[in-house]
Amino acid sequence: MNRKIIAATNNKGKLAELKKILSSHSFAVLSLAEAGITAVPDETGTTFEENARIKAREIFALAKQTYAGGSPAVIADDSGLEVDFLGGEPGVYSANYDIPWLLEKLGNTPYEKRGARFVCCICYIDESGNEQFFHGTCEGTIGFESKGENGFGYDPVFEIREGTTMAMLTDDEKNALSHRGNALRKFAEFI
Repeated sequence: MNRKIIAATNNKGKLAELKKILSSHSFAVLSLAEAGITAVPDETGTTFEENARIKAREIFALAKQTYAGGSPAVIADDSGLEVDFLGGEPGVYSANYDIPWLLEKLGNTPYEKRGARFVCCICYIDESGNEQFFHGTCEGTIGFESKGENGFGYDPVFEIREGTTMAMLTDDEKNALSHRGNALRKFAEFI
């Protein structure tokens, strides 16, 4: 029987990744809507870990009150893009910006100075309220233009090797390399 976990996100791309990766480990991932939760926690932290904790704790508290199936576990992540040339920006504020902003900020910066990484921090709260954190990264370089049709967010400009962006990969290829995939594999090993 699959163990139920509520995913503390309304991001369809993140939810799809969570469901795909965790389903192979016998987890049934519920969206907020499937759990009867309409609240969206504000991300007021200054680190990925703080934001993941804020979301997980709020959804866990709401689930205890509203979810008909008892108190399921909750998984929340905060993730973003850190660009070396920009001093780690946009970081925890990645969702507030977009590809045009990023490409404008980098301008004609040479390729070798466009190093970047996707970062993910997952906060897992089990049915008893115990918290655990899992981290994952994916190193790459910011390209000069968008390429590819898959993925979401900054995937079309995040090159895992020169000329190949995350958005050019299949879902399985991306999940094998991604920051979220790396963090989720650590979570699956723990659980």
